[in-house]
Amino acid sequence: MTELNQRDFALAPEDNARLANLCGPFDEHLRQIELRLGVEIDHRGNLFQVIGEDSPARAAEKVLRALYESTENETLTGARVNLHLAESGLDSLVEEAAEGAQEVVIKVKRGVIKGRGPNQARYLHAITTHDINFGVGPAGTGKTYLAVASAVEALEANRVQRLLLVRPAVEAGEKLGFLPGDLSQKVDPYLRPLYDALYEMLGFEKVAKLIERNVIEIAPLAYMRGRTLNDSYVILDEAQNTTVEQMKMFLTRIGFGSVAVITGDVSQVDLPRNVRSGLRHAIEVLRGVNGISFTFFTSRDVVRHPLVAKIVRAYEAFEAGNGERGTGNAQGAAS
Repeated sequence: MTELNQRDFALAPEDNARLANLCGPFDEHLRQIELRLGVEIDHRGNLFQVIGEDSPARAAEKVLRALYESTENETLTGARVNLHLAESGLDSLVEEAAEGAQEVVIKVKRGVIKGRGPNQARYLHAITTHDINFGVGPAGTGKTYLAVASAVEALEANRVQRLLLVRPAVEAGEKLGFLPGDLSQKVDPYLRPLYDALYEMLGFEKVAKLIERNVIEIAPLAYMRGRTLNDSYVILDEAQNTTVEQMKMFLTRIGFGSVAVITGDVSQVDLPRNVRSGLRHAIEVLRGVNGISFTFFTSRDVVRHPLVAKIVRAYEAFEAGNGERGTGNAQGAAS
């Protein structure tokens, strides 16, 4: 078992207004640092105590001192704390601390959401502690649902100013181009799973109001070109149906104070056979980049009807036995 260290220190000069600014409403900023570094922070006035593994505990003290210094001239927000953490060169440290980090519990309108099983728990922790996250695996593993839940919590806690839910408008073996309506109405069917998750967590009326005010934006991937997304929570769903160029375009839209989650199933690519999946390419290119997390789900992580896991395993076994590329451009329904 890893030995925990305790670090005690005082922040000077003692100033109640600056301390309140540092800690945030209901110590929200301290909780943010705890989750990011996998430590526990307690304080009484300007006397602070950090408990955790040696390197994360020292990093937490360094961050708290730097943030307290900044309170002399600015009002801290969740986004500002997140930005400071990102600029502090702590990404490699976060990777080391992730294994022992505490469980992430998300509170939304429907109740409490947490990971079912170790892989979902790691996924939630990765989303909390990284600015760019990939969730890759078969249908029913909770990739999109948990990402939306994390985004809703961040929005309601004012850690981000808006929520963008994005999908590539690629048909899953069906031709839908002649559907009636304008462009927005044509792409709505592709975005329906994202709407459903939002309705469950926030309710129909609140979602409608937030969409009307552009706090929540649901859009096809093509709408992202040319934009820079600051203080935003961005989810790219069905990312296996992006091209290499589209994935690069999306990832370079991310601005300051933003979090991005990219989800997809590389076994269900609906692109033409001669077009490479941007998700598969990104996995190869970005796996070694600090600050980007990858969580890979398998059929064991499926949380839908028990038969879904058996179906996924049967297809995997069939494709492996026939020498087919299970991660290729096989036609299939979107996860």
